[in-house]
Amino acid sequence: EVQLVESGGGLVQAGGSLRLSCAASGFTFDDYAIGWFRQAPGKEREGVSCISSSDGSTYYADSVKGRFTISSDNAKNTVYLQMNSLKPEDTAVYYCAADLLLLRLWVSGDYDYWGQGTQVTVSL
Repeated sequence: EVQLVESGGGLVQAGGSLRLSCAASGFTFDDYAIGWFRQAPGKEREGVSCISSSDGSTYYADSVKGRFTISSDNAKNTVYLQMNSLKPEDTAVYYCAADLLLLRLWVSGDYDYWGQGTQVTVSL
C-alpha cells in the first residue's frame, strides 16, 4: 500500500519555524520526486518546494525562497521541509506528493501519490 504521511504541522507565531516531514512507503522512493504543496482556505493548491530524485535538485516557489529548505533522507524514505521566518500568509494545509516523471514542476495533477496533509497556522 502506497502511503505518504505528513507530520510536524502546528501553530506558530510569525517569525517562527516548523519542520514538516513526509514519510513514504509502498513505492520505490528513490525513483520519485517529492513535492510540497499547500492550500489555504478559499485558494487553489500551490506548489511550494520540490526535490528531484535524479540529481537531488531542489526547487522553490518565489514566495518561500530563502525561508524554506527541502531535504531528503533516502535511508529513511523521508523528505523534510524546514520552514523559517514564517508569515501569516504561510497558513495552509501542507501536502507532500510523489511524482515519477517530474515533467511539470508545479502541476499537482501530474503527481502520482498524495499524503493527507498537515495544518500549519501562523499567527501574528
